[in-house]
Amino acid sequence: MSLFDQFIGHLYVFILAAFLGLSVITRVSPMLHTPLMSLTNAISAISVVAAIEIAGKQESTLATILGTTAVALAFANVVGGFMITDRMLKMFKKREPAAAKH
Repeated sequence: MSLFDQFIGHLYVFILAAFLGLSVITRVSPMLHTPLMSLTNAISAISVVAAIEIAGKQESTLATILGTTAVALAFANVVGGFMITDRMLKMFKKREPAAAKH
């Protein structure tokens, strides 16, 4: 199998995953956004591990650069996702009563 055939195969899977992901995300009710963010963070963490493996193999310069870029972007996605999830969960916590005014 040539490199071009492998690229086309990977591109095909990527495009299908993008359409499937868009289809799933657009059908989520607003009440499920927080659990969905937690699940998305877990998937992004798996992406970080896979990107580290690709970058670490050092098969070619291009693969190393793309793998390193993928590590940085997936890690930023995980951190941002946790920040958003934390902010959303804080909205459901009971607030402390305000101090009595004299």
